[in-house]
Amino acid sequence: MAILAFDIEALIREGFPNAQITVQGDDGAHFAAEVIDESFRGQSRVAQQRAVNATVKSAIDSGALHALALTTKAPD
Repeated sequence: MAILAFDIEALIREGFPNAQITVQGDDGAHFAAEVIDESFRGQSRVAQQRAVNATVKSAIDSGALHALALTTKAPD
């Protein structure tokens, strides 16, 4: 079961509705995402990435999403 970059963005957007989100990947299982959100300010990078991973957990658990490389940060 393949997943699209659009689907991943939608999952992340549910948890971070005001974030700037960019998702790249075209093989249906391996993606990279950049998520920039004010809620990340003051959080460690690990905490930021855990929060984003929680939004895509259903896709990971179902096997649709195999790998997601994350870049997270607060806006400049």
